[in-house]
Amino acid sequence: MSADDWQADIRTSYDTIAVGYADQVRDLLVRQPYLRAALALFADNVRAAGGGPVADVGCGPGYVTAHLNELGVEAFGIDLSPGMIEVARRDHPGLRFEVGSMTDLNLPAASVTGLLAWWSLIHIPDDEVPAVFAHFHRALRPGGPLQLGFHVGDESPSKNDHRRQPEQVATWLREAGFEIEAQLLLHPDEKPGAVLFARRRS
Repeated sequence: MSADDWQADIRTSYDTIAVGYADQVRDLLVRQPYLRAALALFADNVRAAGGGPVADVGCGPGYVTAHLNELGVEAFGIDLSPGMIEVARRDHPGLRFEVGSMTDLNLPAASVTGLLAWWSLIHIPDDEVPAVFAHFHRALRPGGPLQLGFHVGDESPSKNDHRRQPEQVATWLREAGFEIEAQLLLHPDEKPGAVLFARRRS
């Protein structure tokens, strides 16, 4: 399947469910204290790096983008799905959201202090991940923090839902010029997920 084909599938899928998905995740962070803690640490790391704009790549309906702004971070959202961006703008009218793809990230070099991709990398095939991480590295300022959230597993349940082990993701990050700082494993006994904390090497 070509990149245009799988991206079109994902775009159509999320356009179709955008409103319902937004309702589903609206209070997710209220129910997930470890995820709130991960975002708080990310916000601290952004401030320690000097502050400035932060890209939430694969932002969906914008709830993480909004939470980061509540934490004092100048976050904006990017998503492949125009439907998701429409909902994000509806629910968070004071924030910046734009349609875009992490496989062709339209951000100038060294233009963001931090970058976050929560459970959006799961839609990227393995052979595309190194190029995506190269885009992340280019867009980040030297020393800028990166945070990734993803499903953990050895088998992917569908063609557009890729499960991976943290060690594999960490290897790709190191090869792209990032330093791994920490790893958080979530729900290891059921539906495991991971959050990786990394930083662009200077």
